[in-house]
Amino acid sequence: MKKVLLLAVFLLAAAVTYAGGYRVALQGQKSLAMGHTGVAVVNSSELVFFNPAGLVYLENKLNISAGVSGVFSNVAYQNESTGASAITDSPTGTPLYFYASYKATDWLALGVGVYTPYGSTVAYEDDWAGSHLVNNIDLKAIYIQPTLSVKVNDIISFGGGPIFVTGSVNFNRNLNRTLSTLEGERSEVTLDAKGINATGWVASTMFTPTEGLRIGASYRSKIIMEAEGGTATFENIPNSPLTPFPNETEFDADLPLPAELTVGLSYEFCDKWLFAFDFNRTFWGIYESLDIDFLDENVPDSFNARNYKNASIYRFGLQYEATDMFILRAGYYFDESPVQPGRFAPETPRNDSNGYTAGLTFNVGKRFEVDASFLYLRFKEVDASYDAYIENGQAVPFGGKYKSNAFVPGLGVTYKM
Repeated sequence: MKKVLLLAVFLLAAAVTYAGGYRVALQGQKSLAMGHTGVAVVNSSELVFFNPAGLVYLENKLNISAGVSGVFSNVAYQNESTGASAITDSPTGTPLYFYASYKATDWLALGVGVYTPYGSTVAYEDDWAGSHLVNNIDLKAIYIQPTLSVKVNDIISFGGGPIFVTGSVNFNRNLNRTLSTLEGERSEVTLDAKGINATGWVASTMFTPTEGLRIGASYRSKIIMEAEGGTATFENIPNSPLTPFPNETEFDADLPLPAELTVGLSYEFCDKWLFAFDFNRTFWGIYESLDIDFLDENVPDSFNARNYKNASIYRFGLQYEATDMFILRAGYYFDESPVQPGRFAPETPRNDSNGYTAGLTFNVGKRFEVDASFLYLRFKEVDASYDAYIENGQAVPFGGKYKSNAFVPGLGVTYKM
């Protein structure tokens, strides 16, 4: 029984840390409409996230941006050999953001941001073919980021600040492929951790060598989410006096979020047009493995190797000032998967993806703007497997074809004075 239960927790790490297998970038409606470019674009207090160094170049003394998106996503799984299939039934996600900047002097600006870059909900039908890997997961994370922006001269500026993170996770899966009670209820485990807090930092710079051309760079540090005293709950476990196993115990785990570097440029041309390009490198290599320390001595600790690789994102965006009232935007980005062969698990169906974006800003007077965006995110169809699951001492690969996509409409407002 202990071996069965060890297998039940062995693979939980991935879901707890990166439910964002189809995590999408939604940190600002203006930027998202342009392919989520922004490290070298000066347009609003969205710069708190994309490049704090640019805040000092905003024309207005006060600039406030807020918005929310609706994420409609699904994953379709099929194994042609076994005939097994499944489609996720995931509630609509609503990631949000709030940014504010204040230009204290010509060379100094202050800012603060609250945003949700990690937060997703994935739910498969109970007892589906991959229920021994995942049934459902709910991950939430809120980032709070105060920033400072300093202009050295009209050519170069620097910015940055600390990042405070608080989050929670709830994850459920069956213990293995067959274990159940006499009544036929499948044995399962649920991990739940709340109040997970951590800190990090961001540093950035912006360079304007000539009029109309900006170059930006931003580095966001790795963040280690330390889950302490989380609750592991076991249900429908067949009684066995030889293997005393608790119905509930606590666990500790360190959950790494990778560092990332973004560099890019923007160029204004033909008076009304703006082109932007961002290159993002996310250092997923930090996610080599994850230990879960169960505080009950009857529950064996678990070790889960993932061996993710560093991955890149290529982003392109265009902006056109159609009239004094309307600004139109469009963009595209390609997001590489960090998942290695043989490590493709249904709780993180993270394959290469293409993002197509569009949107606009409607100027309501001189101080108020309404920002809208739309993202269609299509993941490359993949025939892949997860080979690290062990049952009765033998590897039991779980694989098949995965199709994933997401539709993301978003709405925001910008106020400036």
